[in-house]
Amino acid sequence: MRRHSPFGRHLAETRDEAVFVTGTSSGIGRAIALDLAGRSVTVFAGVRRAGDAPKGAGLPGAVHEILLDVTSGSQITEAADSIRRLLGRQRLRGVVNNAGAATGGPLEYVTIDEMRHQFEVNVFGQLAVTQAVLDLIRDHGDGRVLFTSSIAGHVAAPCFGPYAASKHALNGIAESMRRELRPWNICVSVLVPGAVATPIWGKADHSVQGLTDRLPMRAKELYGSTLENMRRYVASAAAGRSISPSVVARAAHHALYARHPKAVYLMGAEARAGVALSTALPTRVFDALLDRQLSRSPSR
Repeated sequence: MRRHSPFGRHLAETRDEAVFVTGTSSGIGRAIALDLAGRSVTVFAGVRRAGDAPKGAGLPGAVHEILLDVTSGSQITEAADSIRRLLGRQRLRGVVNNAGAATGGPLEYVTIDEMRHQFEVNVFGQLAVTQAVLDLIRDHGDGRVLFTSSIAGHVAAPCFGPYAASKHALNGIAESMRRELRPWNICVSVLVPGAVATPIWGKADHSVQGLTDRLPMRAKELYGSTLENMRRYVASAAAGRSISPSVVARAAHHALYARHPKAVYLMGAEARAGVALSTALPTRVFDALLDRQLSRSPSR
């Protein structure tokens, strides 16, 4: 029997299925894990700290906490071994690479160490996790690999260069992997939300403010107004223009269980408009439009 979804028809049954979700302590990852467990899916919930996994009590699907720092090769190996042991007779349907971090600041003053860490979490960690469980997913026969990206992977706002660069790189990995894994019927999808009501936006705001405080006087003279506009924009997104994590969770479920999942899931007016306008408008016109939008973000 197949069920329907707001993203399309023909969803496979979830019984005796398991999915590995990283970054489940809050926000999008937590919403995805609980949504899947509510649909009788066994969830392997990756978290950095013990006790942070969502509680699956009362839900038809089990939630197994998996300690995982995606920048640690040994923890990734241990996580894959734990999943292999806990699966039993179940099959691993797929992995949702959701763990991530946001680093902000003008690229002229972002340190190379900060840039490296951004890529370790948002790019190399995602690929390493996928590599570690790909054979289990291949054994399923109809496996899925999901990456949580961002509108920043299509439109790079000023002072969010490290984050945007990491998401552009992640999109490239997903596109290449989607074509590489076709012979084994493994579908690869990218989740592209606009602003989402999650703690990462608060952390991004804190990152921008913290960097502003650390900048030398010359840098503040050069980038102070741009940083303040970005801080206001992030605060505005977190306060009122964001979509619910449940929207992303529904898209993830469709990507995992639809007969023909989308390659890219754009969610929220911000994501759809950003991609459409950046493609349709001349670059100089779009840049001017973005400048105007950011400079008019209301102060709070």
